[in-house]
Amino acid sequence: MTERDETQDNQAAEAAEFSRNLMQVAEQSQRLVQEFMQQQAAEGGQQNADPLNIGGAFMELTAKMMADPQKIVEAQMNLWQDYLSLWQNAANRMLGETAEPLVTPERGDKRFRHDDWESNQIFDFIKQSYLLTARWMQNTVNEVEGLDEATARKVDFYTRQFTDAMAPSNFVLTNPEVLRETMDTKGQNLVRGLQNMLDDLDRGKGRLAIKMTDLEAFQVGENVAVSPGKVIWQTELMQLIQYSPSTEQVHKRPLLIVPPWINKFYILDLKQQNSFIKWAVDQGLTVFVISWVNPDVRLAEKGFDDYMHEGIFAAMEGVKQATGEDEVNIIGYCLGGTLTAATLAYMAAKDDKRIKSATFFTALVDFEEAGELTIFIDDEQIALLEQRMADQGGVLDGGAMSTTFNMLRANDLIWSFVINNYLMGKDPFPFDLLYWNSDSTRMPAKMHSFYLRQMYQKNLLSQPGGIELDGTPIDLGQVKIPVHIISTKEDHIAPWKGTYVATQLYGGKTTFTLAGSGHIAGIVNPPAANKYGYWTNPENPATPDDWLTAAEHHEGSWWPHWGKWIAKQSGRKLKARQPGDGDAKVIEDAPGSYVKVRADE
Repeated sequence: MTERDETQDNQAAEAAEFSRNLMQVAEQSQRLVQEFMQQQAAEGGQQNADPLNIGGAFMELTAKMMADPQKIVEAQMNLWQDYLSLWQNAANRMLGETAEPLVTPERGDKRFRHDDWESNQIFDFIKQSYLLTARWMQNTVNEVEGLDEATARKVDFYTRQFTDAMAPSNFVLTNPEVLRETMDTKGQNLVRGLQNMLDDLDRGKGRLAIKMTDLEAFQVGENVAVSPGKVIWQTELMQLIQYSPSTEQVHKRPLLIVPPWINKFYILDLKQQNSFIKWAVDQGLTVFVISWVNPDVRLAEKGFDDYMHEGIFAAMEGVKQATGEDEVNIIGYCLGGTLTAATLAYMAAKDDKRIKSATFFTALVDFEEAGELTIFIDDEQIALLEQRMADQGGVLDGGAMSTTFNMLRANDLIWSFVINNYLMGKDPFPFDLLYWNSDSTRMPAKMHSFYLRQMYQKNLLSQPGGIELDGTPIDLGQVKIPVHIISTKEDHIAPWKGTYVATQLYGGKTTFTLAGSGHIAGIVNPPAANKYGYWTNPENPATPDDWLTAAEHHEGSWWPHWGKWIAKQSGRKLKARQPGDGDAKVIEDAPGSYVKVRADE
């Protein structure tokens, strides 16, 4: 056999392998579609055809657009002019001339990092045509007049979801990196990717639960949530962890941390290098953390005031039994901060002075500017959610809120994994933060409905007497203790301008600090990382923009800045306390058993 014949035989074999792989993908894909259609039929067909209540918003948008056809014509002409310019640039490049790009990805857009998006003329054209069209669509819907604010936000959000989904990076033939991988592996990447999708569908029990990290690489209590301590108190709703001291002396007044129950506390204790809990212990604070239960149907009737009584108040009793101290400082993170604020107002109404200072991490108490989460909270969607919770026995499954949060950053938290897992056929990289993000929790229906309707929808917490807890009207203005609010500049869950409103609501001395980055990275920012920076301003003017204009920027982490503040609230030093020294006896080692219960089990 000649060398030429051997080469031809190899090429034929490779082509046959490539063809077999693509055939396998096609057959399995067809089966997936059939199974999906059967599942939809089994679940009621068109019963929930528009679960996100999008149709009405876009019908209203269309009506407003049709009322002004001149604007439609102008928008079409603008897009046509942009395309003409793009075609001209592409032609100039093909002739060997240089041409500045007509449009470039926004800073931080990771979809077009591969060199071929710029160096290859075809893919550069695809990229720019997509960016032009996406920008045109977004601008067009944003410039439609006459829409109410809620409808305009919904249209803007879902238009962005659509343009993100249609990005050329999400498809095999228009993503140069995926196309190269497909050719190099003879389509084996697509076979592996389809298997990854099947595994995700199986894990999600028929719904696509995209795997963001290696779920086998982490174990709670072994390589995440490893700060030493003991569970010394518990109720149906929480376990209370007391952490072991790392200093010979500690401040007299203990610190109680109230994390959100929408996810798990160990975001503050991922690993030793970035553990806020460890850092706080190292500052000579006796640290207690609430670890919320992952509730099942037995706890469906637990309400917001139950989380106050069986959560914060029970934890304070545990702190007293463990240390002998009646008085504590408290931190409330995100939803845990909202509960903490409501609890403080309830305590003020009862003349209960056991909490001496409060810190809030990215927590909303006024929901007027609650960001894009409000898109998911109208009467129709809440009613559908309540029906879903009722059908599930009175709890909201863990994946529901995870999907909502992921949609707020779809390119980073959805489409990047679609590309990596399904198109490239790769396994996701082990990452502790994404493991935590995937470790979702359920929520009791009664509590969740109260929170959504009374706070997000009606914004009653910010109104004196707007909310009653355990039959007692509460007023944030009666909270007179020192308050320190920590917010983050790029927060997409609790926008900092919305959190700033609290400075105008509390009745005592309030300090506001603005950290760089977002909802998680801006909070979990240890000093050693020396990242992001933060802003301070001793005054609290009426508007957040005025506050920021006069604020001073500092490099590095806000942790030491807050550390000086909390030290002033924490009293004199005394001998360090070990878990189990007091009347609260050790139940089990930290991080306890509640945190290890997964929503998908």
